[in-house]
Amino acid sequence: MKLLNQSAKSEKYIWTKHSQYKMRHYGLSAQRIKRIIRHPARTEEAIVPNMIASMQPAGNKTYSEIWTIYKSIKSRKQIKIITAWKYPGKSPARNPIPKEILEEIRSII
Repeated sequence: MKLLNQSAKSEKYIWTKHSQYKMRHYGLSAQRIKRIIRHPARTEEAIVPNMIASMQPAGNKTYSEIWTIYKSIKSRKQIKIITAWKYPGKSPARNPIPKEILEEIRSII
């Protein structure tokens, strides 16, 4: 996988080096991560303060869920992808994100 272009200021997504490494490790594409953010099966508060975690079912035998953690940058109307991973089981539901924040993120996408 090629490194994602981060030079364009007008792009909606910013990719950290860590997220690029994890995507390469798990065989995830940028399009898959964007789809998880746009159409999550579940969205929760991330374990990192002020960040959001979104999940979609993986649909294969080895991994059940694909997760991503990201942050909304309001001033630039961008989303910063922090990490992404595949989870082998079914994770328990945690704190859901308030609807106002989800609407704000949907306005960026």
